[in-house]
Amino acid sequence: MSIEASLKHSYSLPREQIPATSVEQIEDAERAALTEKITAQLAQQNAVLIAHYYTDPDLQILADATGGYVSDSLDMARFGHASDAKTLIVCGVRFMGETAKILNPEKRILMPDLDANCSLDIGCPADDFAAFCDAHPDHVVVVYANTSAAVKARADWMVTSGSAVDVIQHLTATDQKIIWAPDKYLGDYVQKATAADMLIWPGTCIVHEEFKGRELAALRARHPVAKVLAHPETPATIIAQADLVSSTTGIIKAVTEMNAKEFIVATDKGIFHKLQEAAPDKILIAAPTADKSATCISCGHCPWMAMNSLRKVCQVLTTGDNEIFVAPDIALRARRSIQRLLDFTHDKPASKRAGDA
Repeated sequence: MSIEASLKHSYSLPREQIPATSVEQIEDAERAALTEKITAQLAQQNAVLIAHYYTDPDLQILADATGGYVSDSLDMARFGHASDAKTLIVCGVRFMGETAKILNPEKRILMPDLDANCSLDIGCPADDFAAFCDAHPDHVVVVYANTSAAVKARADWMVTSGSAVDVIQHLTATDQKIIWAPDKYLGDYVQKATAADMLIWPGTCIVHEEFKGRELAALRARHPVAKVLAHPETPATIIAQADLVSSTTGIIKAVTEMNAKEFIVATDKGIFHKLQEAAPDKILIAAPTADKSATCISCGHCPWMAMNSLRKVCQVLTTGDNEIFVAPDIALRARRSIQRLLDFTHDKPASKRAGDA
C-alpha cells in the first residue's frame, strides 16, 4: 500500500478476524469454587487481579473483593505499579497487558487469554503506521492508549480520551502539526474541539462504531428526560445528541453526580455492572446498536473482552501461562511516550470533555 493511500484505507476487520461474543456461563457452585481457589492462589503467589470495566461482572466482583482493582486501561497499569504484588493478572485486552508490563517491567504480567485483542490495535499495524509517520516527519505523533507497544514506541505522545484534548491543545499552542492514531471518531472529536492540524489514522472500535444515531433519536423521544452519555469513540451522530461525552471513568462519575434519574449510555455494556453498583437508584438504558430490522436492539459488547473468564484466570494462576513480554528496546521507547502523558497530567486535571480511556 502506498503512503498516500494509507489514510484512505479503511483498516476494517474481516468478519473471520472478529471472534463471536460469547460470555462463559457457569453455575453458582462452580463460581463459588473458582472464586475460592483463585482467592487462595492470589494470596499464595503475591498476585493481584486487575480488571477493565468492560469485563465480566464475576471478574470485577472478584477483583474488588481480593484487594485488586477495576478501572480504565491506564489506571489499571498505574495501580499495578503502586501495588506490592509481584504478579499482575490483567483482565482485559492485549494492549492493556503490554502497558502494564511497560510500566512494571520487574513484575510478572499474566492475562487470561493472549488472543484477547482490540480492533483499534489490529487496525493500526506497526509497520504501516511507522511508514506513514516517516512520510510526514514534520508532524508530532500522538497515539491513543488502545494501540500496541510497537505503535506506542513510534509515537511522541500517548494519550487517553481524558487527556487527548488537553494534550492536543498544548501541542497546537506552538503550531505543531499532528498525526493521530487511532480512533478516527475520537480523533474527529478532538480535532473539532481544538481546531488542530491533524492527520487521522482511520481505525475504529467495532463496538462503539455500531451505535446508531437515528435509533438513538427515537429512543430519546421515548425517554425525553433521560441524559445521554456517550464514549468519544462513537460516531458523530451519537456525539451530537450526547449531554456528556466521556469515557468509562467519566461516565460512571456522571451517573453518580448528574441531577438525573434516567441515563442512556452509549458504550460497551460491560460498564453496566459498575454503573448499577455505583448508582443503584438510577435507570440505565443501553443505547441502540441496531436498526428496526435487527433482532438485537443493543448488543454492544467487545468480543475480545468477553474472552476473559474466571476459568481462564484460575488456569493461568495454576500454570503460569500467558505471560506478557515486551522487547526491551520497544518497551523503552514506548515508555517515553507514556511518560510524557504521565508527566503532563501529574498536576493537571483532565479535560471535562472526557475521563480516562
